[in-house]
Amino acid sequence: MRRLPVVPTTAVALCVALMIALGLWQLVDRLPQKEAFIAELRANPARPVIAFPTAPDDRLLFRRAVADCRAPVSIEPRGAGASGFRLIARCRGGLTVQLGTMRDPNGHVAWPGGIVAGYVGHAPDGRSLIGTLFDRRPQAMMLVAGAPPPGLTANAPPDPASVPNNHLSYGVQWFFFAAVASVIYVIAVRRRFAGAA
Repeated sequence: MRRLPVVPTTAVALCVALMIALGLWQLVDRLPQKEAFIAELRANPARPVIAFPTAPDDRLLFRRAVADCRAPVSIEPRGAGASGFRLIARCRGGLTVQLGTMRDPNGHVAWPGGIVAGYVGHAPDGRSLIGTLFDRRPQAMMLVAGAPPPGLTANAPPDPASVPNNHLSYGVQWFFFAAVASVIYVIAVRRRFAGAA
């Protein structure tokens, strides 16, 4: 009588069960949460203006805000893809402001600071994707100026569609991995039984 090997069968069954559980978690738990979060972000640009938040809070992304940038400490260019380069001002007190964009990476703008109105966005983050797995601090916020200083192109308007929602594909991937693991194990067992015959 042919019997399935106990240890490999148990290990594969546990792995498949774990992958199915992860797929269900992505679809049943994480996907609805992310959809509700994105719906909240879509409503943010129409909400009343607030003072720029003093602590990171992703629920405030794309919310219109105002702040006072007192005597900028530095103004540096950062890559912005097709838009060229974003000019990021670091203000005394820790506020970060994205002033606008320009094509020339060596370009400069004379901006003395002052009251800035715009919307809440994420500040540039130097951490790698792997680094964020070990460093769980929330990403810092910055104020994206609505009207740029002279010489700069206006920033893009807030775009909630830029927030990724990959939980459906993640769930499908876990189910696919479970199916592949099951098929591979069945093939391996058949070959073992055929070799023993």
